[in-house]
Amino acid sequence: MPTIPQELVLTERLRQRVSERLGREARGLRAVAVADSVDDPMVIRVASIVDGKPFPTLYWLIDPALKLRIDREEASGAIARIQERVDASRALRESMAADHRAHIELRDSFLDETERRLVEAHGFQSALAARGIGGIADFTRVRCLHTWYAAHLVVANTIGRLLDERWCASEASQVASSG
Repeated sequence: MPTIPQELVLTERLRQRVSERLGREARGLRAVAVADSVDDPMVIRVASIVDGKPFPTLYWLIDPALKLRIDREEASGAIARIQERVDASRALRESMAADHRAHIELRDSFLDETERRLVEAHGFQSALAARGIGGIADFTRVRCLHTWYAAHLVVANTIGRLLDERWCASEASQVASSG
């Protein structure tokens, strides 16, 4: 299992900041998985069972600047462009599938005994065991870049690396054209 960064203990201040960034109370909030240099929450980890139902999205991106950047990427057609790259590359597809399997294993490691009993009692195993990053069931499809990037900030993944490469190339191009 990959090493994950140390999560922040949920203080009242952090809970309040999470709510402010979400614009509502966070359901199933378990931890701040990633914070910035002043401990403002960027990514939160939520429970896999929320309100008695499976909730396979483990990590939520709540950093406003990153959310806006990814909103713009998605609006510009980035999902379709990334999907084309994935469709053309067996290595990318295999890497994505490995990312999903690792994510499922990580999510499972966070289940407490009460949640495990609930999962077993209600037959929720398949809902969690078959869904990877962002609750995706088809491990070859790219969906919501926000969930991919939230997970990437915790444990690096294929789609997050592709976004990082794109952003680095874009920033390098802007620097070159302004010089």
